[in-house]
Amino acid sequence: MTLAIQIIQFIIIISILVILHEFGHFLPARWFKTKVEKFYLFFDWKFSLFKKKIGDTEYGIGWLPLGGYVKIAGMIDESMDTEQMNQEPQPWEFRSKPAWQRLIIMLGGVTVNFFLAWIIYSMLLFNNGDTYIPADSLKYGILVDSVGQQLGLETGDQILAVDGKKTKKFSDAVLQIVLGDDVTVRRDGNEITVPLSDEGKATVFKQQGRNFLSYRSKPIIEVVSPESIAEKAGILPGDEITMVGAEKIEYWDQFRKKIGTSSGEAIAIEVLRNGQTENLSLKVPKEGLIGVQLDFEDLRVTDQYGFLASIPAGFNRTIKVLTDQVRQFKVIFNSKTEAYKQVKGPIGIVEMMSPTWDWTFFWNFLAMFSVWLAFVNLLPIPALDGGHVMFLLYEIISGRPPSQKVLETGQIIGFVLIMGLMAVIFGNDIWNIIKRFIE
Repeated sequence: MTLAIQIIQFIIIISILVILHEFGHFLPARWFKTKVEKFYLFFDWKFSLFKKKIGDTEYGIGWLPLGGYVKIAGMIDESMDTEQMNQEPQPWEFRSKPAWQRLIIMLGGVTVNFFLAWIIYSMLLFNNGDTYIPADSLKYGILVDSVGQQLGLETGDQILAVDGKKTKKFSDAVLQIVLGDDVTVRRDGNEITVPLSDEGKATVFKQQGRNFLSYRSKPIIEVVSPESIAEKAGILPGDEITMVGAEKIEYWDQFRKKIGTSSGEAIAIEVLRNGQTENLSLKVPKEGLIGVQLDFEDLRVTDQYGFLASIPAGFNRTIKVLTDQVRQFKVIFNSKTEAYKQVKGPIGIVEMMSPTWDWTFFWNFLAMFSVWLAFVNLLPIPALDGGHVMFLLYEIISGRPPSQKVLETGQIIGFVLIMGLMAVIFGNDIWNIIKRFIE
């Protein structure tokens, strides 16, 4: 059932984004009286699951869920309809329109993607506010594992800035550390700058970023699972662990470490409950899990936004997501980090979906992916929107269009390049699944 929910979320998100992206091309094309021959969700190579012709346009759903397209008359695109291009240009064709109109048509898709993300982020901020854990005012500093230590960080550090820039949110700081060159922290009362090594980042990506950096917290219990070891020992929500045996406990990571080294042993625990000390005892199971969750409420803050304030805040969020995605390319194409091995395709993205239906997650992921779709489509690669924009800008600046042969060759090169990248991405997905079974 969990996998089904993840797949359904992914299909709905992709469908919404593809339809709206292609509508961004369709609307200005019709506005400029350009004939649109097809409007398809997913690709209909050889056959389609559904199709219906309305006016001059055939609307349909293809069987290959790798995107979608609009086929505009008189345009060299992935259909490679050279027979049409060898005929005399017609007034309703794309090639007959002024360059500025063709440029607007080609930019329509990414424009819709950008505005969609802006609207979603603005509405989320207006409805839910922005709840986060501040990066520079963590009460007890950060918590790192061996991977975080390889980056040069230590448990208890206070993050002050990444690449000299103050980071407001802890979640943003984690991403900035992966993308950045150095991090400034307060350690033992001193402010120091730690260079972030490519080798450390390679380990982070190899571990897929799992828990290399978290925040230190007090050992205050929020939830005790029914029938768990903790419940049987008498631990209650609200208890604060203060002692394990003769060892004083200040932070949750200290308690976890003690539990982890006491597998199969009976240990004495002292808790603070309603201002009173209680002495308990429990036997640690072999897996080292006792069935409790922590209370992090004392670390979180929430910024509230009115309707008008949410609009510029949503715009800033969209720009930040776009900027972070551009910066990721620096890391992905750095051979030392080996981040390219972790680039995810459809299979990997499905695994990123929430295992339960969560509307906040759904809309956040939809907005993020919309920005990603806009960015990728603007890359100056023939066969993508950015490739067409590149040729149109050349035409506007030089005053003469590229030859049909150049456009056709560029389209073929771009298509082969994209298919090659897709093969690598799918290969990564499959290899990551195989590795999990091997390990």
